Amino acid sequence: PGMRMTENGEDSSPSQPDGVLPRGAPGGKDPGGVSSDKRPVNPPTEDSKPTKLLNDTLKFPQDVQDQSSKTSLYQPRPPQLPKPPALSKGGTSGSVEEVRSRRLKHSQESLTDPAETGSSTDSLKEDSTGPLSSEPGARASRSTRGGPMTTTVTQRSSGGGPSRYASLPYSHRSLRTANRIDRDCVDYGIVPGRAGPERLHLHRNLSDSRLLDNMVLDNTSVNSMKSTFSVLNPITPRDVRNRSFLEGSVLGSGALLGAEELDRYFPERRVGIYIATWNMHGEKGLPNNLDDLLLPTDSEFAQDFYIIGVQEGCPDRREWEIRLQETLGPYYVMLYAASHGVLYLTVFVRRDLIWFCSEVEHATVTTRIMSQIKTKGAVGIGFTFFGTSFLFITSHFTSGDSRVYERILDYNKIVEALALPKVLPDTNPYRSTSSDVTTRFDEVFWFGDFNFRLSEDRVGVEALLNQNQGVDMGPLLHHDQLSKEMKDGSIFKGFQEALIQFLPTYKFDVGCDVYDTTSKQRTPSYTDRILFRNRQVDDIKVIKYTSCSMIKTSDHRPVIGMFQVKLRPGRDK
Repeated sequence: PGMRMTENGEDSSPSQPDGVLPRGAPGGKDPGGVSSDKRPVNPPTEDSKPTKLLNDTLKFPQDVQDQSSKTSLYQPRPPQLPKPPALSKGGTSGSVEEVRSRRLKHSQESLTDPAETGSSTDSLKEDSTGPLSSEPGARASRSTRGGPMTTTVTQRSSGGGPSRYASLPYSHRSLRTANRIDRDCVDYGIVPGRAGPERLHLHRNLSDSRLLDNMVLDNTSVNSMKSTFSVLNPITPRDVRNRSFLEGSVLGSGALLGAEELDRYFPERRVGIYIATWNMHGEKGLPNNLDDLLLPTDSEFAQDFYIIGVQEGCPDRREWEIRLQETLGPYYVMLYAASHGVLYLTVFVRRDLIWFCSEVEHATVTTRIMSQIKTKGAVGIGFTFFGTSFLFITSHFTSGDSRVYERILDYNKIVEALALPKVLPDTNPYRSTSSDVTTRFDEVFWFGDFNFRLSEDRVGVEALLNQNQGVDMGPLLHHDQLSKEMKDGSIFKGFQEALIQFLPTYKFDVGCDVYDTTSKQRTPSYTDRILFRNRQVDDIKVIKYTSCSMIKTSDHRPVIGMFQVKLRPGRDK
């Protein structure tokens, strides 16, 4: 009695009531209320019925599972997840989440390595180590080094000897890509004594450890921001709100253009100026590489400003400016660009110095009115940097060996007609004149193809060149038309020129170092020059003045000049 037959012919007994064990079991109950060990048991009373009812209601999950297993023979299960590649070969077992956590912790550990062995440059290299060891004796252990968790693999020898440790990177490819640094935006140098790809070495202005020292964050926040924060010092909103640059004085504390900020960026109060002038001869094809023009190898440092003036420029001015930006890279931004026909003038400034530049103004002057294509004239750009005003002029004067007077007329027209400054205040109006634009700025650089020649025939000039071999250019400059007119005071009043120690820059056969071999047999001359003028004595210091003989796509050679210019604090207006 009490037994039922299932559809398969098996018997299915009803479940025992709670608190009653099968007959014969230790502690089990007989129906009569007497236990099998002959010890009397209290019979059930009316008070125990609520307890029994409560026990029937509150059944433990294990009891429910046991009952369900007895009721149904087939229990559906979800499909098993595929094992990670590292664990599917018989290695140590572990959950997928554990492996993911190991990889994540290793990617974070590489950014906080005290020994700087896990720098972000390692992300540029391919993972040369294999997956987790599949040996039976391998096990994963965790140790603490410098705060973050470090995952290592302990490999035991077959003989049970001492174990060795190896730290293997488990970071995903996506994590390595997230920490990758663009080569165009990072300083790379050559490490001596190494060969191959390892010669590239990263020079960081601020290491990750210094960045973390400036942050007051807990460990969790630090780990979450390592791959997203830049190496720049963080700026708090309070600092920004307290620094209002709308008003201020020269000596005022916190003034943007004041003495305190000037000394912080330029302790010697001198800024580096790089000037290049080049008559491109209207060539459509640009040189394959402009590094020799803007970044000479014999210079230790790049300059703060790059000013490039072009005469007879290429037809595509935009392509020319793009090539200049490509050469200087992301460290510099084009502050301003102006043109007048085929005269181009472009100013680049270091990206972190643009905040100290004023509004930029430009003006143009045409010296050949009847010409449809403006090839002769001038372009001027003026602005103020801190408290010092700058004027840069590039020009192209009248050509011809004997047309000295016409070139002087070009100069006079430019200094009178160049309408600068327009809105910018004059830093020293007491020393300015309305008839000369060069007197209305502190520092003036005038460069271009002035077309002044050597008043000597071709045979005499070549004899002097062969005699001096480019060491002393004094005998040649004795015949220079521009030097003679400047001494007489008829042109470029108040201007100076650095000592010339390079060969004449005009006129070459295109693509070679041979002077004009055509039927005209033009005399080699110093037509391309860089002149400067300053209000205060010794404000401009010449660092280099030479020609660029590596660029041969024109009949002119470019001329470059490097200068150190004195700066003065300004007012925040």
